[in-house]
Amino acid sequence: MPVIIFIHADDRSQRIDASAGDSVMQVATTHGVDQIVAECGGNAMCATCHVYVDENWTARLAPMGEEEDELLHGVAAERLSNSRLSCQIRITPELDGLVVRLPDRQI
Repeated sequence: MPVIIFIHADDRSQRIDASAGDSVMQVATTHGVDQIVAECGGNAMCATCHVYVDENWTARLAPMGEEEDELLHGVAAERLSNSRLSCQIRITPELDGLVVRLPDRQI
């Protein structure tokens, strides 16, 4: 079972077991990661599941789509080169150990 490591804005880390096929957003909301708001429920419409993917993992993710790129222009926290919407990151066995940093705000 892949593990996702969430680094909260206060620098504490939280390791969560994930199921292949779920999104990082689903893993976060299922396990009460309160810094992932996910207002649209994972439909790529709101950008309230913004995360910063650890630089060591960015190349392992599926490329960002145009819709995700557009939504990231409207995030509440600063958009960085490693910004992604967690609803668009699907868990695969290859992502075991994925590290994502949570922004200080989503709204």
